[in-house]
Amino acid sequence: MMLIKLKHTLIFLLAAVLTQACQQEEVDAKLVLPTNLEVNIVQGERGAVTVSFTAQNANFFRVGFGVGPQLPELVQGNQVTFLYRQAGTYTITVQAHATENDFIKEERQISISEAVFGLAIPQTGYTSPESYAGYRLVWRDEFEGNALSSDWVFDLGDGCPTLCGWGNNELQWYRRENVRVENGNLIIQARQESVGGRNYTSSRIKTQSRRSFKFGRVDIRAALPKGQGIWPALWMLGDNIDQVGWPRCGEIDIMEMVGGPGTARNNTVHGTVHWDNNGSHAEFGGSVTLREGIFNDNFHVFSIIWDEQKIVWLLDNEPYHEIDITPAALSELRESFFFLFNIAVGGNWPGNPDGTTTFPQQMVVDYVRVFQKE
Repeated sequence: MMLIKLKHTLIFLLAAVLTQACQQEEVDAKLVLPTNLEVNIVQGERGAVTVSFTAQNANFFRVGFGVGPQLPELVQGNQVTFLYRQAGTYTITVQAHATENDFIKEERQISISEAVFGLAIPQTGYTSPESYAGYRLVWRDEFEGNALSSDWVFDLGDGCPTLCGWGNNELQWYRRENVRVENGNLIIQARQESVGGRNYTSSRIKTQSRRSFKFGRVDIRAALPKGQGIWPALWMLGDNIDQVGWPRCGEIDIMEMVGGPGTARNNTVHGTVHWDNNGSHAEFGGSVTLREGIFNDNFHVFSIIWDEQKIVWLLDNEPYHEIDITPAALSELRESFFFLFNIAVGGNWPGNPDGTTTFPQQMVVDYVRVFQKE
């Protein structure tokens, strides 16, 4: 009797196993992987990449953009946009899923160029001559080698406590690490990073107590950064600033640009002087706008011709602004000045960076040359 019951039990268990196996086979038979996965990738401005995708029998999609260890993430719909923050080659992965573990995929490589972020060094642009009739070359820096010459020193920090934000509510922390010399160029970078309690870093170099000049022609060949809140400058201050302060020392801005979103303001540079007018700050400036493109596209030469009578500003040897400096109130503009090169971030004039601004940004200086009358 017990033997019969045992046989019945075994038969029942065997039937149950066979039934489950059949049911699993039916489930497996019903699982259909996606097919015909199609992927389209479009590069936009400032590192934006849009990926569109379709597939038959896909229940959902996951997309990865190849940044760090990040795995493909679930996306809604059939399109997603990602913003790359630095140049490089990345692998974009699109997975079309039937279930979480059952999917097909396609991988595409995409290259984000330095030019997208304003970091490419142009191979084109205006070049000025190395001599002018009636002038002699008295000083030049062609930025050869791999380090700054002894003609340059650094301004460091944020100007605090005496001049926080360097007098303009700027947002950067100046440091040495944002300057390099390579391939015959000086490169100053502005970066988005936290140092010294500030959210941005940059550099400001100067020739104070090393090289200063009174009158002459100055040519500076440079390619500029771009973007909202980016403020590059090639300028000069009077040698006596430590004794009399600003603006009594005088200031000559050979070139300033206040970057904006897209092409706005990135195509215009300003030439300005500042001085003390009976105890009040006075200034006088002019500007010039490119006919096409922006100052990040090519090298340009920013110049002044400066003598006892006037200062004339030139872009690619074409004058665009002038001031008579013979009045007694402008006497500080007839003294010796030293150079400063920098990129500020934010401040009263350009405003702060926003969602359209990409970092890092850089100013590339090919050379600075000073000529004086023979």
